[in-house]
Amino acid sequence: MKNIPFVDLKAGFAPIKSEIMRAIEEVLDNMNLNLGPNCQAFEREFASFCGVKHAIAVGSGTEALQFALLAAGVKDGDEVITSPHTFFATAEAIACIGAAPVFADIDPVTYAVDPLSVEKKITAKTKAIIPVHMYGQCADMAAINSVADGHGLAVIEDACQAHGALYKDQRSGSLGSAGCFSFYFTKNLGAYGEGGAVTTNDDAIAERVRLYRNHGHTSKYEHVVVGYNGRLDEIQAAVLRVRLRYLHEYNVKRRELAAAYGRLLANTPLQLPAEAADRKHVYHLYVVRTPERDRLLEHLNAQGIGTGIHYKNPVHLQKAMAGYGYKRGEFPLVEKVCDEILSLPIYPELAEADLIYIADSIREFFDR
Repeated sequence: MKNIPFVDLKAGFAPIKSEIMRAIEEVLDNMNLNLGPNCQAFEREFASFCGVKHAIAVGSGTEALQFALLAAGVKDGDEVITSPHTFFATAEAIACIGAAPVFADIDPVTYAVDPLSVEKKITAKTKAIIPVHMYGQCADMAAINSVADGHGLAVIEDACQAHGALYKDQRSGSLGSAGCFSFYFTKNLGAYGEGGAVTTNDDAIAERVRLYRNHGHTSKYEHVVVGYNGRLDEIQAAVLRVRLRYLHEYNVKRRELAAAYGRLLANTPLQLPAEAADRKHVYHLYVVRTPERDRLLEHLNAQGIGTGIHYKNPVHLQKAMAGYGYKRGEFPLVEKVCDEILSLPIYPELAEADLIYIADSIREFFDR
């Protein structure tokens, strides 16, 4: 029996260890640790990668969402429409600034928020939309931007799972008022700890995010707004600069693995991921669906194959969201999806033999 982890961080570190250690050593030799040269350089390099004017590095993807909302003018008592099928931080960022998360239904194929459902949720209190680029594929941004433009709303991309994903040949993070990224260590572009960034072409949003991340600080002992301590650590910035150089290569490999999965699992009962015609998926996660999810998960784990569920519980049914009045049954598609999804291992270092072993184990399960 093999032992195939769901994520193998050590395998990803080994080929670039010397570069990473050299970058960290240079930071410590210089001891410029607060918004230093690596943070500034990473901001320029990531902005160029995304095709935007500004990238503002922050401490986490959650802070990126929070600061982007504040910079877009969302305030206490406003409403922000988003998906109930996402990591909890999407709704958490909305709630933390005093706004109310309003959930819309999802597309059954891409699992991203459905633009038609979004439009039905707009009220006089709505100030922004947060489409989530689920699993590495962009939401239908043309349709979402059209809805937003018709109602004067900001669009904040939750691109925390979609580093380098394309929509109509534009990169995620360049498709709305602002884009928000997480550099959590398991992401396609991951730090060795926490990190995040806000991307935008809007000078005013960029300037406000810079204020919010650093205590509203403009010059020594001068603070123009009440802000936060949300800076990216200089060591993490140095790590991200190294890993950014490999991101396109990593994404190409992920797409190759996804294509191989598609061939190997084509005739199984699984519902496989689908890439929309106008998009390029970067497969942060490879998510399949089956009503027999729990039994399949147990079978794969027994075969030494790591799996995940992203995400088992819809956000609208989380205990922390109880005060907003949502009940089971309001989003039956989301609830059904959450009962059936299973994430299979997918990372650039995954060996072809391991991929075949995973597929053979899945076939064995359904053949029974």
